[in-house]
Amino acid sequence: MKTNRFSRSLSTCIAFVLLTLAANVQSAPPPGGKFKVLHIMSYHSPWRWTDGQLEGFKEGLQGLPAEYKVFQMDTKRNSSPEAKEKMGREAMALIEQWKPDLVYTSDDDAQEYVAKHYINKPLPFVFSGVNKAPGAYGFEGSRNVTGVLEQEHFVESVRLLKRIVPGVRKIAVVLDDAPMWDPVEKRMRAATKALPDVELEPWDTILTFEEYKRRIKAYHGTVDAIALIGIFNFKDERGKNVPYQDVLKWTAENSTLPDFGFWIDRVHFGTLAAVTVSEREQGLAAGRIARAILAEGKAPSAFFMRPTVKGLPVVSLARANRLGIKIPSGVLLSAEVIQKFDWEQ
Repeated sequence: MKTNRFSRSLSTCIAFVLLTLAANVQSAPPPGGKFKVLHIMSYHSPWRWTDGQLEGFKEGLQGLPAEYKVFQMDTKRNSSPEAKEKMGREAMALIEQWKPDLVYTSDDDAQEYVAKHYINKPLPFVFSGVNKAPGAYGFEGSRNVTGVLEQEHFVESVRLLKRIVPGVRKIAVVLDDAPMWDPVEKRMRAATKALPDVELEPWDTILTFEEYKRRIKAYHGTVDAIALIGIFNFKDERGKNVPYQDVLKWTAENSTLPDFGFWIDRVHFGTLAAVTVSEREQGLAAGRIARAILAEGKAPSAFFMRPTVKGLPVVSLARANRLGIKIPSGVLLSAEVIQKFDWEQ
């Protein structure tokens, strides 16, 4: 009886050791070759957000022999479910054809239409720029998927705006109909308790560019500022997505209300202020995880899925001048200052 128990215990210990060793065996590329890394970006290039994530990711893998291939899903400019599903199928076909050693997926659509179909398969996936909780894609508890979450610096952005325009009390929130904004809205609403002197109202989900123009004009005299959050899916008269750069240019030229967002590219195109999510930090954190997986043989499940915490205050001096706002010197000294609108460069 004791011998049987001892044998079972010994077998269990041996099995555990073997599994641990298997999970930590150092991976190596083919002799004289390189690791094959496929980057599936939800959006497109050139764009600072997507390109910056990839640059940070490569920085995290610096010194490791790697060959990169990039697949652009382009879902900001082609946002219909049919277009996203088509690009997802093409991305998965590329995975089967090229057979990468690791797949790096950025932003939410790449998780929805590609990564979640590979849960608990041998191929490792590392993500960044993901707004939804990992459980929304089935990633929690998975053996082969991990990464970096994107969570906006909402309270910090509002506080930055109030340093520039102290009288801000009521803020309208603008969203498009993309599902990625649902968790953002939830976090923003929950965080308002840290801003007792600020009211977020109304919350407007807008579908077309014409409707957006009407709403912006209607906000004047009713709110003190605008939170420009979802601005990618506004449709023109032909049903096509209006580029967000055009949305922001129109806003800078037609709105007299201060506004804020969470991303630096928005400020380059006319948004007044933001404490931004760093695209480089997102990619760098993901790259460091990928390095540990490829070079050290660590399992993806060994890494917690958590957001980066570093934010960067950014202000548009060009927009402030157009609004007739004098930005305090303390803000200018502590923030990145955008001197001109990007379309004026």
